Amino acid sequence: MSNTEFIYTYVQHSDEHELCQLEMRSFFGKDSFTNVLKSTIKVDPSRSPFMKERLEVLYESDSWTGLLDKVKNFTVDEFTFKVVCLNTMAIHSTVKIDHPERRKLEREIGLCITGNPELVDPEIIFGFLTYDNKWYFGKYVESESIWFQHQNKPHSYSTSLNTRVARAVANIAAPNPAGVKVIDPCCGIGTVLVEALSMGIDIVGRDINPLVIEPVKENFAYFNLVGDVQAGPIAEIEEYYDVAIIDMPYNIFSKTTPEAQYEILIHGRRIAKKVIIVSIETIDQVIEEIGFTIVDRCLAKKGLFVRQVLVCE
Repeated sequence: MSNTEFIYTYVQHSDEHELCQLEMRSFFGKDSFTNVLKSTIKVDPSRSPFMKERLEVLYESDSWTGLLDKVKNFTVDEFTFKVVCLNTMAIHSTVKIDHPERRKLEREIGLCITGNPELVDPEIIFGFLTYDNKWYFGKYVESESIWFQHQNKPHSYSTSLNTRVARAVANIAAPNPAGVKVIDPCCGIGTVLVEALSMGIDIVGRDINPLVIEPVKENFAYFNLVGDVQAGPIAEIEEYYDVAIIDMPYNIFSKTTPEAQYEILIHGRRIAKKVIIVSIETIDQVIEEIGFTIVDRCLAKKGLFVRQVLVCE
């Protein structure tokens, strides 16, 4: 964390709002009911399936002319650059700026910068936006939809978490992954594993069904990811982890009874001090019985299909 402020813009479907907010709270310790969030915490926007872009604020002003005056002192000697306007959509209560006006403002502020502009292939991109009656200028990073690429993995289940939900769940589990050991002990076809590994999260996978292990490895190889996945029940895990992600088995591949689900939760409590549970059923009482406290939660919806995402410690 630093004194530098970062502004993040978001795009999400209404069904994803609660999940997006839970991911926000995991990253930033707070959420936003709008499509913009300001924080001193720096997060790669490509980690989130909901972030659209990030602005690292260099200057701010109460007026456009005031912002131009501040940017006139800005010099970029070592890189070619271009400037983009982030107001391509309504941001909080600030209406979208139309395309001709955005181009006009981009030219005005670009001419204030001392340096070498390059509109086609710049080495660095700066951005600006206005919302809540303030103007901001800074370093711009656009999110890359890596989760979208992962939809095309060789093996998948129709009942698996979709890649957007899986990526958000991985972020909720390990928002700051340095030094954090994570396990997915009911990994299925490895959707969460792929998302977590692609973000540099130290995660291992396990599943009671030995027939999924090779397909999971093939999914890793398809995206040039290196990960460890093994066959075996959660009861055989001896190592202790910082976080476990448990997507409770419920489909035709698992044949899981309520008793078996209870055993999974018992062992989740044994092998990790924090567990992210994804369930289609309300299991609050069981979670409390085994000694966990639900510290945060949300609903992840897809049409009429609803999953609960529970953060347990």
